[in-house]
Amino acid sequence: MKAAVLEKSKVVVKDINLPKIGKKEILIRMKACGICGSDLEKVFGRYGMKSSRIGHEPVGQVMKVGREISNFKKGDRVFVHHHVPCYSCRFCYSGDYTMCDIYQKSNIEPCGLSEFILVPELNVVKGGVVKIPDGITYEHAALIEPVACCLRSLDKIDIKKSDSISIFGAGPTGLMHLILLKCSGVSKIIVVDVNDFRLDFAKRIDPNITTIDVGAMDDEHFQKKMESIVGKDGVDKSIICTSSKSAFINSLEITRRGGTISLFGVPPKDKGYDIDLNKIYSKELKIIPSYATSEKEIHQVIRLMENDIINLEPLITHKFSLAESEKAFLCAHKGNDSMKIIITTE
Repeated sequence: MKAAVLEKSKVVVKDINLPKIGKKEILIRMKACGICGSDLEKVFGRYGMKSSRIGHEPVGQVMKVGREISNFKKGDRVFVHHHVPCYSCRFCYSGDYTMCDIYQKSNIEPCGLSEFILVPELNVVKGGVVKIPDGITYEHAALIEPVACCLRSLDKIDIKKSDSISIFGAGPTGLMHLILLKCSGVSKIIVVDVNDFRLDFAKRIDPNITTIDVGAMDDEHFQKKMESIVGKDGVDKSIICTSSKSAFINSLEITRRGGTISLFGVPPKDKGYDIDLNKIYSKELKIIPSYATSEKEIHQVIRLMENDIINLEPLITHKFSLAESEKAFLCAHKGNDSMKIIITTE
């Protein structure tokens, strides 16, 4: 079978052996898999987490089940989560599932960007395979994992309808946050980016938001622009959906005293930040990182999609075949005319 793998910072499609299935494992034929910002960081940046596998947003069809599995059958349409927690450690008991040692070690084989995916016993037993309703297309279902990540980040910062919120980064996850925030009915949203195509895309999703192109602005100009929009106090909450250093620095300035900053975008490894800690202390800013997602948010997103409360398919601008994976990654990296990119096997 064919799979896209990372070799010396380059995406290569190669032939590998079809995995052998165990008695409590499931073999999935991948139908669609999105490219994530963390995938791009692995290829083009300096990813700080342990895994170097690319492709972790797969959905597909069950092709074969182990002889001791009774709750799945051939032909089932499923979402596959690459990480699962143990549900019995100190982290899981505290609800910090993504910090569980098992969560960070677990994975699918060989990756999400392969013709066939072996789901190990641990992932099967711990809820890593979820049936998707027939009314949700494979392409739309490929957005379940990233939307669930965004939903978790919003849950962690306690969104209120009265909030004013700035979103730094109008890429796919920035706009997923925007769509979820629209459901929450927040009072004011400002989307910040350097890419005109993506800012225009955000406006098409919600004409009532304010967009700011910071491409030609210095930090002082941007901060004054924000002050003219939300006043001297600043926004209630900022969501960082980019790895940009300046986005984080500016969020410290434009978030109000006692406000909250969600650190969602993947920061490059070993990149130093020259920041004034006294500003964080004196303003009592709450900085809350949000990495990955859990089974809870995955099921919530499936229900939101199934009931047509959210529709993310307009975010999909490009589809590539598995054989075109390298081209797909380059397209996603440039981002000139793209939003969410999906790789399919058909």
